[in-house]
Amino acid sequence: MKSKEEKKKLFKKLENLATEKRNSSTLEIDLASAGEIARLINAEDQKVAHQVEKKLDVIADVIELVSDAFQMGGRLLYFGAGTSGRLGVLDAAECPPTFGVSPEKVEGFIAGGKDAMYVAQEGAEDSEEIGAQAVDGANVAPPDVVCGLAASGRTPYVHGAIKEASRRGCKTILVTTVPADQIELDVDYLIDVPVGPEVIMGSTRMKSGTAQKMVLNMITTGAMIRQGKIYENVMVDLMLTNEKLVERAKRILMIFSDVDYDTAETLLDQTGGHVKTALLMALGNMGVNEAKNLLSENGGFVRKALLNINK
Repeated sequence: MKSKEEKKKLFKKLENLATEKRNSSTLEIDLASAGEIARLINAEDQKVAHQVEKKLDVIADVIELVSDAFQMGGRLLYFGAGTSGRLGVLDAAECPPTFGVSPEKVEGFIAGGKDAMYVAQEGAEDSEEIGAQAVDGANVAPPDVVCGLAASGRTPYVHGAIKEASRRGCKTILVTTVPADQIELDVDYLIDVPVGPEVIMGSTRMKSGTAQKMVLNMITTGAMIRQGKIYENVMVDLMLTNEKLVERAKRILMIFSDVDYDTAETLLDQTGGHVKTALLMALGNMGVNEAKNLLSENGGFVRKALLNINK
């Protein structure tokens, strides 16, 4: 239980956070029409991409970091609370069907556990110890990479997770939406995207959430591209977990080769639904085993494999 003096210090810190300021552009939003509300929110959202743009260099460094970790058998692990935590869980959950990786490759941890995904567990974020325990429970070790997500940059749960990960020798990242000078935590890579005051004071599900989602999209998508999960600009390592994805896989084969629908279906059946192998079979006029070996020899990159067919 915090003393009154400790609570006052916390109050002062919160008061000075950029995410807790009032937005001078939306002071009369409570009087606005529905159309004006939409315009005001949209105008503020447009500022987010420009702030993310300023951090592309460090985002690129993180893409390489995560790709290298994947190459060595490591994982990307997100730790966050509230909206930030949910965004981490969301990004992690979308990686297996999109890029054909195991669910363990990218994992999201949220303060309060699974229940916090649906019902706010506000007190769960206030303990560094719980964050450290989450890292311990996930058996985090190099070459794993731990990414903390905290709009305010000060969430105790996130601080605990990052400190424990660092203690274990793992590389650490913090994605936040306040300026770097408001961060009191040592990390290897700081992605600070200061989006300024929210449309509604303190509602970090808005611009802060949008900024974090944009950054996470770049990190995982970029790392997966570097791992050969994409051919040209098409995801060709998707897992065929539902009818829509099965049909998308057939369409991919038909787009890149001259096979018809039935042939695409046959190729996918022969490869157990492995789109990259089926694609090499179609483009290189080869059997399953030859396509698999060629892919393996070229690190899973379809384009490299095609260039080496006749060498």
